[in-house]
Amino acid sequence: MTAPARDALVAVATLLAPAVPEVAARAAAAFDDPGAYVLEHADRLDDRGIDEPFPGLAWIALVDALADHGLLAEFDWKEAPDEIAGQLRALRSAPAADELWTSLAESELPTYEFLVTAGERLLGTGTALAVLDIESDCYPLVLLPAARAGELVASASTAGFTAEVFGR
Repeated sequence: MTAPARDALVAVATLLAPAVPEVAARAAAAFDDPGAYVLEHADRLDDRGIDEPFPGLAWIALVDALADHGLLAEFDWKEAPDEIAGQLRALRSAPAADELWTSLAESELPTYEFLVTAGERLLGTGTALAVLDIESDCYPLVLLPAARAGELVASASTAGFTAEVFGR
């Protein structure tokens, strides 16, 4: 990967965790020295079945760092709406919209349809719901200011990864 890709990865981390420089530092460390990162985070990576460097390691490092700081919730492709709503509501970046979270938790939609609906409703609060695609059967989800959603998607692409915003 190149310097522009590294810069874009750090930009994504900074956008999603502006007050937590540790997130950008971990993503950058995985980018800069993947072998050392795998050794240092072996236990955590083992949970994902990762035991050696691979091209997506820095993105995984970003996802894990965001989760460790309460800024990302990861769900299986077939998760209950109340579970998703509850964990998203608990994120540090979640809007205080009690009625929204309650109505989402009570829905009975399949996971993907739930995420689209939640994304549409969250946009009304000025918040975007995005997935950081790790090429798995799960949804690593983040919340960010809706006005910066395009920046997330573009920076992720420049870094060589995929972020998608639900509901727009």
